[in-house]
Amino acid sequence: MKTYDEVAKVTYEGPDSREPFAFKYYNPDEMLGGKPMREHLRFALSWWHTLCADGVDMFGGSTMDKAFGKADPMEKFKTKADFGFELMDKLQIDYYCFHDVDIAPEGATWRESLDNFQQMVDYLAKLQTQYGKRLLWNTANNFGDKKFMAGAATSCSADVYAIAAAKVKAGLDAAKKLGGQGYVFWGGREGYETLLNTDMKLELDNLAHFMHMAVDYKREIGFDGDFYIEPKPKEPTKHQYDFDAATCMNFLRTYGLEKEFKLNIEANHATLAGHTFQHEIRTAAVNGAFGSIDANQGDLFLGWDTDQFPTNVYDTTLGMYEILKAGGFTKGGLNFDAKTRRMSNTFEDILLSYIAGMDTFALGLRKALALIEDGRIDQFVENRYRSYRSGIGAKIVAGQTSLKELADYALTVPDFTVESGRQEYLESVVNNILFR
Repeated sequence: MKTYDEVAKVTYEGPDSREPFAFKYYNPDEMLGGKPMREHLRFALSWWHTLCADGVDMFGGSTMDKAFGKADPMEKFKTKADFGFELMDKLQIDYYCFHDVDIAPEGATWRESLDNFQQMVDYLAKLQTQYGKRLLWNTANNFGDKKFMAGAATSCSADVYAIAAAKVKAGLDAAKKLGGQGYVFWGGREGYETLLNTDMKLELDNLAHFMHMAVDYKREIGFDGDFYIEPKPKEPTKHQYDFDAATCMNFLRTYGLEKEFKLNIEANHATLAGHTFQHEIRTAAVNGAFGSIDANQGDLFLGWDTDQFPTNVYDTTLGMYEILKAGGFTKGGLNFDAKTRRMSNTFEDILLSYIAGMDTFALGLRKALALIEDGRIDQFVENRYRSYRSGIGAKIVAGQTSLKELADYALTVPDFTVESGRQEYLESVVNNILFR
C-alpha cells in the first residue's frame, strides 16, 4: 500500500477498482440531478477530529502524534493548517470547519488567546487563496475549558457568560473575514445535571438573549452566512437544552428566533436521542430549518458519541433522500465530524477513512436519486393520503371545517378501512434499488 506522501490526488476509478486510495463512487464533477456531485454533497473536513484528535479516549492516551514535529505552539498550529489544506487538496474536498481552539493555541489570558486566534485566521485566509478552499462554518469551543463546567450562555456566572460572548464575537469576525458559509452554535454544556442547583428559566432566557445578541452582531458586521444550532441529546450534560431537532425548534419559536436559525443535524446525535438520522433531517425540513449535516455514525452498542466515519449505505441513502426532498444544500454541506478509530493511527488511515466516508455518501446520493426516479415510494405515500385531496379531507387540510361539522360527518360514515402501510414492501423497494 502507498504511503501518505505517495498519494498525490485521490481520483475516481469506479466501483470495480481495487486501489485503496481511489474513489469508487464519488466522481466530483459528474453531473447528477442537474448539478455536479461536489455541489450535491459539499464535503467538508473537520479540523478538530482530523488535525487535533490523537486517539485519546476515557481509558487510554494518545496513539497518534499530531504535533507534526513542532514544539513552538504557533508553529505547530501553522503546520497543522498546512497539512489540513494539503489533505483537502488530495481528497478534492472544497470546505472545512473548525472550533476556535482547534486552529490556535490558547494563551495565559483571553487577550493572548484572541491575538493567537486572529493571527491564525489571517494564516488560514492565505491558505484558502492558495488552495481555492472555503470555510463551510466555524464555531466556538465554549465547553472544554473548566470555566465552562456549568455552561457558557447558560452559566451561573455572568463573567463566564461574557467570555463566551467574546469568543462568539471573535468567531463571527473570523467567519466574516474567511467568507464562511455559516456559523454553528454547539451547546456542549448548555444544560444541567440536577434541578436542585438549577434555575432553568433564567438559563433558557439567558441563552435566548445570547442568541439575539449574536443575530444583532451578525447584521452589524454584514455577515451573510447561515446560523445553525446543532441538536445533541447528552454527553456531557445529562439534560441538554438542545436535545433534538424538535426541542431546538420549540426553543427557537418560544424566543422568536425561528427565522434566524437553521439546524445542523448530526447522524450520531440523532441515534443518541433515540431517533434515526433521516427522522432528524425530516423534522428540520418540515419546520423550515434544514441547514447542514455533520456526517458520521455511532455504535448502537455504546451510549456515547463515537464519531465514526459513515460506512452504512442504508443510512446515507435514506439521509440523502431526505436532503434531496428538502431541496438540497444551499449554504450547508456534509462536514465529516468523524475520526479514525484509535487503532487506525496512521496518516494513511486518515486518507482511507475520508475515502470510505465520501464514497458512502456518494453512493447514498446515487441511490437516493434512483429512489426518487423510481417513484414507487413517492407514489405510495401520495396514494396513502388521497382522502385529503377531496371532500371532507380537503376541507380539513384547508382549515375550512369545524369540530361540529366533523362530528356530523362522522355520523354519515357507514364503514371505513385504514389501508395497510405496507412497510415491508417499501423496505424491499429500497433493497431493490440498493442492490440492482
